[in-house]
Amino acid sequence: MMTFEDLESWQRARALVRKIYELTRLDELCRDFGIRGQLQRAAVSIMSNIAEGFERMHLPEKLQFYNVARGSTAEVRSLLYVIEDNFMSIAANSTALRDDAVSVGKLVSGLIRSTEERKQNP
Repeated sequence: MMTFEDLESWQRARALVRKIYELTRLDELCRDFGIRGQLQRAAVSIMSNIAEGFERMHLPEKLQFYNVARGSTAEVRSLLYVIEDNFMSIAANSTALRDDAVSVGKLVSGLIRSTEERKQNP
């Protein structure tokens, strides 16, 4: 039986969370509590909403959680631009993580598409 831990989107979101936490531990960024906390919460939201959506029984609920996860990928990307623009010493790290967030977002979009197809063709 498949679990949310088997989903590539969840696995990649988990890896993104780990990388975000590594980034936010860097000296320069760890003192900016606002951006650090918001970025961490947005990244964790991706992972958590994929898991919660997977466990929901009703397809509209699944879609709701997957859509929140996809929205959180956009929030992470946007916050990484803030870091890139304001923390020059770690701008390259931010750019690489933004690419990871785009990849996770594409995987979540695939979950949404497949769930919508199941909804239309029960």
